[in-house]
Amino acid sequence: MPSTSASLLKRLQSPSEEEAAWEQFVELYAPLIFHWGRRHGLSESDAADLVQEVMTKLITRLKDFQYDPAKRFRSWLRTITINAARDMYRRRPAEAPAALSRLAIADPDPSPSDLFAEQEYRAYLVARAMELLRGSLQRTTFRACWEYVVRGRPAAEIAKELGISTNAVYIAKYRVMRRLRQELDGLLD
Repeated sequence: MPSTSASLLKRLQSPSEEEAAWEQFVELYAPLIFHWGRRHGLSESDAADLVQEVMTKLITRLKDFQYDPAKRFRSWLRTITINAARDMYRRRPAEAPAALSRLAIADPDPSPSDLFAEQEYRAYLVARAMELLRGSLQRTTFRACWEYVVRGRPAAEIAKELGISTNAVYIAKYRVMRRLRQELDGLLD
């Protein structure tokens, strides 16, 4: 993941960065799309097919996508997912009535009681982005930030354990959090 990226959504539209951006997008969103499919009664294999169907649709739709901060990217993605599931079942007439009735009640914008409500969605996205960042950062930098931010350990204790200064722990936190904000720019709505 390039550190100069301002937004994953913008990188998806850049021919020079498109392949790496798609890999990151799939890593972040395929599990979420799969979850939505399973949550609405699809089998594991159908939910996996749904992920492929949605990603195929997104290849063309995201090329012209204009992010609007006033709208929610997740709602747009979820609507595409539900419509793809409906299309999938329309091609399978024998299975369609029961599956389409489950999808008919699917609200494109989840209620607060939804298992993937706003806080859980944000936590999911941040955790996935952190996993992806882990491989692109120096091990010590990532670990110092992880121990300080996630585990809540004192900076001096982490510094001693990693053989770095206490200030280096704070710098690591700043660098990792800055990269995280860059990578999630436009995705947390």
